[in-house]
Amino acid sequence: MTTLVVVPTYDEAESLPRLLDGLAVHAPDVDVLVVDDASPDGTGQIADRLARLDPRVHVLHRSRKEGLGVAYRAGFAWALARDYDVVVEMDADGSHRPQDLPVILARVAQGDADLVLGSRWIPGGSVVNWPWYRRLISRGGTWYAQKALAIPVQDATGGFRAFRRATLESLPLERIASQGYCFQVDLVRRVLSAGMSVVEVPITFVERTQGRSKMSGSIVREAFWRVTVWGVRRRVRWLKARRRGTDA
Repeated sequence: MTTLVVVPTYDEAESLPRLLDGLAVHAPDVDVLVVDDASPDGTGQIADRLARLDPRVHVLHRSRKEGLGVAYRAGFAWALARDYDVVVEMDADGSHRPQDLPVILARVAQGDADLVLGSRWIPGGSVVNWPWYRRLISRGGTWYAQKALAIPVQDATGGFRAFRRATLESLPLERIASQGYCFQVDLVRRVLSAGMSVVEVPITFVERTQGRSKMSGSIVREAFWRVTVWGVRRRVRWLKARRRGTDA
């Protein structure tokens, strides 16, 4: 399988070289696409320099910061246009360990999963150096998505995951407007709604030691609002279907 790791960046000049070094060691056969949203700290230029040294590394420059979801959609389109078999989401900040990528790809290679999630909250998964409130946001977000959307996964908000090509091709990527945590939940619910399979494998998530977190209150609020709307719509559809069945 040909694999592309899509890495969105915004001000990750310190952490990006370490990530690429780690991938070269632990997953030397994968290609990497850095999607940089015009980082003021020069991340895009660093990525260009690293790409000149390593033919596996590619760079997609965007004109401005538009959010995680838009960056990933651009990366997915780039991957599909070049016929990659597997497309991986991965953060640039060091929180996703390169040594966990082979575990995710091995699960994809088994052939029975359309989306493989790197999960922090299943047996064998863990988080390192996370404050209590980040744990609460992450676990609370997945719990809410489970209840509102009937999503049977333990880590719906995680951003370390691998899609089969056919999975991405079946999704209406151009219509997905959500960002941050919400973008990750949105993709999971759409894959499941399409009747495809989602499998989780354990990973170790490590809190970043360089740069600044992109987490913000607006990201959390967007996730809560959108999941609520999706949940209400799902409930309405269920009630309408039940009424039609009763009338029949």
